[in-house]
Amino acid sequence: MREIVVFSGSAHPRLAAEVCGHLGTPLSPVRIDRFANDCLEVQLQANCRERDIYIIQPLVRPVQENLVELLLMIDAAKGASAARTTVVIPHYSYARSDKKEEARISIGGRLVADLLVTAGASRILAMTLHSPQVHGFFSVPVDHLHALRELAQHFRQYDLSNTTVVSPDLGNAKEAARFARRLGVPVAAGAKQRFTDDRVAISAVIGEIAGRDIIVLDDEIAKGSTVLELLDRLREIGVGSIRVACTHGLFAGGALKRIGDQPDVEEIVCTNTVPVPPEERTPKLTVLSIAPALAEAMRHIHNGESVSALFDTV
Repeated sequence: MREIVVFSGSAHPRLAAEVCGHLGTPLSPVRIDRFANDCLEVQLQANCRERDIYIIQPLVRPVQENLVELLLMIDAAKGASAARTTVVIPHYSYARSDKKEEARISIGGRLVADLLVTAGASRILAMTLHSPQVHGFFSVPVDHLHALRELAQHFRQYDLSNTTVVSPDLGNAKEAARFARRLGVPVAAGAKQRFTDDRVAISAVIGEIAGRDIIVLDDEIAKGSTVLELLDRLREIGVGSIRVACTHGLFAGGALKRIGDQPDVEEIVCTNTVPVPPEERTPKLTVLSIAPALAEAMRHIHNGESVSALFDTV
């Protein structure tokens, strides 16, 4: 990996170090200071001139701090004459702001995409965007990865002969169907209506699930309201074992404990796109690493090879 330099912000340095381990390249240092007026200053402490630069920074809590830090790092790379700056965003939290649902609100996903490009991003490498249309918010190339391969590999250790994959809503049904094809099992979906950020209702589950083992698949779990509502519907129908899986385990406001405390939930599976503090973890939680996938995608980008060929085949 000649002429490649990898930096990490403060959002998830452990993931960045793991990615660099798979690439066989060092993680270059970054100095981050805060002035007396609370402004951030970022210095990239490695030569960037005419280099292929990769900056790894998921937009996780505190999202605004990590976003500004990322923008400053991108701008610093541009000012240091980097040949190309690829921004690796394992979790793009503003992807949820993808449309106007009320009057006079901002489409934050598009605005943040414009900010990243204006700062100097040449390319975006993202993982499981909440909405497919967010891909089109960027005016630079986007490589959009998913974690279905890693999740499917984990669940193949179980007996899946009586298993159905269930999406909590129709918006994620296509992704759930792709996941179900990887496992060779049927798929079902909930009919969900969202009222507020933490209040949803699932009126029915479309598909044959009575008496079957269930894998609930969602792209992300924040407060867990959707998953808990779906669990109520599954109990009413009568199912076997229940496992919950997602790519982005945000687990805000004690969501991980609330889901883990459900006696019929046997396992909660997520990836390490979002850091889960050790003190918040439960015995039912399994965290899968997407560092090998990110590293392989970065290697292909650097070498001018196809990225989609790596992750879209079944």
